[in-house]
Amino acid sequence: MGEMLKGRVAVITGSGNGLGRAEAIGMAAQGAKVVVNDLGTSHDGKGASSDAADRVVEIIKRSGGEAVANYDSVMTAEGAKNIIQTAIDKYG
Repeated sequence: MGEMLKGRVAVITGSGNGLGRAEAIGMAAQGAKVVVNDLGTSHDGKGASSDAADRVVEIIKRSGGEAVANYDSVMTAEGAKNIIQTAIDKYG
């Protein structure tokens, strides 16, 4: 594990799959504490599931990093507030 981001907190939306997933894992590998945010919708925007975010959190933790999942939508002010509140509640 690197230390480039040690002591930092990263909030990454859409980090359950694809580039967001890679970014979350990469930032954690450099020491960031990561809020993994993902709604878990299908590619057509339907449904919701916590599975994608939970899997990324588990990968980060197994690698010795720190992460917490969040399932709120960044599309609303309340959702965005909840995402940031998750970071504050978990990491100060």
